Order: sequence, then C-alpha cells, then structure tokens
Amino acid sequence: MRIGVDLDNTLVCYDEVFWKLATEREWIAPDVPRSKELVRDELRRLGRESDWTLLQGEVYGPRMNEATPFPNAWEALRTFRERGWSVFVVSHRTRVPFAGPSFDLHAAARDWLAWHGFLEEPKTGLCQGGVHLETTKQEKMARIGSLKLNWFIDDLPELLLEPDFPASVRKMLFDPHCHRPPLSEPIVMVHHWREVSDLISREGC
Repeated sequence: MRIGVDLDNTLVCYDEVFWKLATEREWIAPDVPRSKELVRDELRRLGRESDWTLLQGEVYGPRMNEATPFPNAWEALRTFRERGWSVFVVSHRTRVPFAGPSFDLHAAARDWLAWHGFLEEPKTGLCQGGVHLETTKQEKMARIGSLKLNWFIDDLPELLLEPDFPASVRKMLFDPHCHRPPLSEPIVMVHHWREVSDLISREGC
C-alpha cells in the first residue's frame, strides 16, 4: 500500500497560530473563533486581504514552528509503518512568500516535520526523500501520479475534484471542522486522523 498525505491543514493544524498573530496585531477581535478559515473570512470581511497574505507568509515561514500536528496524525503514520505500507508527503507551496520578508517556506515545512518526529523513518516510514514540496497544484498532481499511490489524503476538495487528478488514486477528504458539504463523486470524507487510520486499514486498496 502506498499512501500520500498533504501537509498544510492536513498534517499541520494552523488554527491557533493564525488566530494568535491576527489578534496580537489587533487585525481581528478576540471573540473571532480560533479557526484559520474564520480568521481568513473575518480579515476579508474587513477588507484586509493584503494583511491575510502577509499573515500566511509569516505563519508558513518563521512562525510555522508554533503550529501543531492534528491529533493522532503521527500515530496514524506509525500504524501504516507497522503494516509495512509506504507513506509520502506531497504538498504545494511557493518557495518564498507572496508578500512580506523573504523566507524559505520549503525549509520551514521540512524543519516542522523533523521537529515533530514525522521524519523518524523507523517509526513513521517517512524520511526526507519521501517529502515532495511542489510549487504548483499541477506539479503536485503530477507527483501524486508518479508515485503510484493507492490513497491520497487532502483538505482541499477542489484539488481532489480536479479533472487531471490521477484517476487510479483513491481520494480522502480531511475535514476536521466538519465544514465541507457532501461531495458528488466518491470521495471518502473523514474528520479525524483516527478515522483515516481505521478506514484505510479496513478498506485497503
């Protein structure tokens, strides 16, 4: 079994850090819920799209170390390793932020994975060579296809619904906040990493 996993908002939870930075700068009121999507929506409602862009560059770069793994994500990878399955991270993010100070966003992602123990290959099956950080969505889909994955897990329905998404790969939508409506095509929806582990272990390829 070969399993691909997205990084941002799938392994990494940014809810607390986006809220923290936005409230520190007094860009949003403290009563806005601690959710990345709701922080984004509030900044857009206030006409602060440029501030949202700056915030993303900071959170995905120098402040990424403050983000946390989603509960049980590391344990799910360990389960896959114990079953002898291969795991790959496939994500897309620009090399540097669109706005604000220049920072290597790919290095920040790899450092975060190492810091949180995801690159302990004997335990998780994942190593630096299994981390693929592409710069565009098209490159990400091409990588998913080239890796000949059985499953791919992502938080973005628009990616999984792309016509060019590799047809042989089974799709799993990670929706931890239960925000997404049911999808029209057979995409498995999960809300917690325990579900990811249980479902793939049960259904296999």
